[in-house]
Amino acid sequence: MKALLPLLLLAAAPAPSGPPAPSPERLKATVEKLVSFGTRHTLSSATDKKRGIGAARRWAATEFGKIGKGCGGCLKVETIADRFTGPRAPNAVEVADVLAIQPGTSDPNQVVIVAGHIDSRVSDVMDITSDAPGANDDGSGSALVMEAARLLAGQKFEATIVYALLSGEEQGLWGGQLLARTAKARGWQVRAMLNNDIVGNSIGQDGTRVDGLVRVFSEGARSSDDPKQALIRRAIGGEDDGPSRALAKKIGAIAKGNPAIGLDVFAIRRPDRFGRGGDHSPFLDLGFPAVRFTVGVENYDRQHQNLRTENGRIFGDTVDGMDFPYLAKVTALNVATIRALAAAPAAPATVSLDGALSMTTKIAWDAVPGAAAYRIYWRRADARGWTDSRVVKGATGATLDVVVDDTFIGVAAVAANGAESLITFGGMAPRK
Repeated sequence: MKALLPLLLLAAAPAPSGPPAPSPERLKATVEKLVSFGTRHTLSSATDKKRGIGAARRWAATEFGKIGKGCGGCLKVETIADRFTGPRAPNAVEVADVLAIQPGTSDPNQVVIVAGHIDSRVSDVMDITSDAPGANDDGSGSALVMEAARLLAGQKFEATIVYALLSGEEQGLWGGQLLARTAKARGWQVRAMLNNDIVGNSIGQDGTRVDGLVRVFSEGARSSDDPKQALIRRAIGGEDDGPSRALAKKIGAIAKGNPAIGLDVFAIRRPDRFGRGGDHSPFLDLGFPAVRFTVGVENYDRQHQNLRTENGRIFGDTVDGMDFPYLAKVTALNVATIRALAAAPAAPATVSLDGALSMTTKIAWDAVPGAAAYRIYWRRADARGWTDSRVVKGATGATLDVVVDDTFIGVAAVAANGAESLITFGGMAPRK
């Protein structure tokens, strides 16, 4: 019997657990706290202790500070600000973004950003006094950012992670502009900007329930390309493989490889919802990879509306219209994406192809600091997703037995732990 005891104890011991999962209860508590500030309109009070955007931002900064204290000072909390003037702020307003920065262990200027906007609004975008709960738009994204910080703080990553709560989105994407300009001024090499805007409901306008899908919007042809770069991208057929589109494809692959998250990615091939924009747009304008996460189905009665009921129809962005287990899934996908990108090397700066009038294609790419290997990807030129790959170690070039006219090729850098960068699409080799 004594001999069996260790075996029985071993059998009774719990199995090793994986990384902690996002908490629907904690996400709900965060959204409820944000709603409690009454309105978070960008033009609302910046000084009132209990109501308005200033109180909300100060509370968020304090929460980031608590998270940082819990991990021994692993987060640097700061607020960046600037004044903006426009049709929705004719007398100018100070826009402030609250940031929590988790420095990377390798090059701190290699950065992954996860963001949501903390401001809210009602039907009249200039109404700064009415209650504007902003539970889903965008308390959901803000709660996701704070939950990601709680889950990842204290862990070590090669790249820096920036958790960002942005203001001024509803007035003109000003918080996104401010952060994008700050990133450029500080020399950040932004590997990804994950913008989460309206990510917490699963019941649509028509009553349809969609709780296993999240939409990810990405640009193909780059808004930052000058006319010459745009012509080159057109010539090489790279419209569907710019950095933002590569990021969306990466997110889709992460979701597929982590079935426990419980989400499929609907990768929509446009920068944002039809005719609209988000806080990732200023990052795209500067050439940084950026995407927008949004729920699989929207309820427009719950967006940009005064609180009211008309003929039994409920209007207003309140907590009761949200699905927090669904929000936890979207948070888990963001966290998995951050982990993957922050643990990987940077993507190769350029990938060059040479194979005209040949049955083989020569590939060359820039060396990436910290890369233990490189993975070459290729696919037929009529396919959207990569179908084949090959790992190369100890070299920055290789030859494939494919015809370059019929094949798309890209290269990712691979860390010693197996984490891969985004895929850099192959273009024409420099003329000799």
